[in-house]
Amino acid sequence: MILVAEKPPTASAKSELRRRLLAARRALSADARRTAAAALAVTALELPELAGAHTVAAYVSVGGEPGTRELLDALRAAGKRVLLPLLLADNDLDWAAYEGPGSLREVAHPGKMRLLEPSGPALGPDAVTRADAVLLPGLSVDGRGMRLGRGGGSYDRVLQRLERAGAHPALVVLLYDDEVVARVPEEPHDHPVQAVATPSGVRRFSS
Repeated sequence: MILVAEKPPTASAKSELRRRLLAARRALSADARRTAAAALAVTALELPELAGAHTVAAYVSVGGEPGTRELLDALRAAGKRVLLPLLLADNDLDWAAYEGPGSLREVAHPGKMRLLEPSGPALGPDAVTRADAVLLPGLSVDGRGMRLGRGGGSYDRVLQRLERAGAHPALVVLLYDDEVVARVPEEPHDHPVQAVATPSGVRRFSS
């Protein structure tokens, strides 16, 4: 488990923890990532919040993130409507329906890594407010359900949009096992999640 020193909840504390977590992800072998992705697809579906959802807003994993491709297909096979993000020029997110692996296209965004995005029609940024559950990327979560993101701000906007709309979908972060830690630095705009799914199981947090 990664231990977090007691520091004020500053941007520098978050940056240092992000650096350590990203380095640990880069050190994972391809086999370890594949094994984790297969296990994550099974454990995530054990969450009642996903099992009972009609619409799930999810994402396509990139780089060293816990793999989501198998989970996306498992959600569709279970009859869920799956929405995936389209990155906008201002880092906000639009959404489109996932219609299977063949519906994804590789998109190059200036100054960012290439992303796989759905090729169907854009539904608008507010489409996420109609989801029953939202799967969030992240780097860590602590025992209170506080999530540490990558710092790009896209999902902060999503969470703000949900709050403005009075929407209360289940918020679930997908992580590797050792990314569930004692405490992460937090700032006033940070939102807790209801649950975390890792390859070895799930943990729910009291609201």
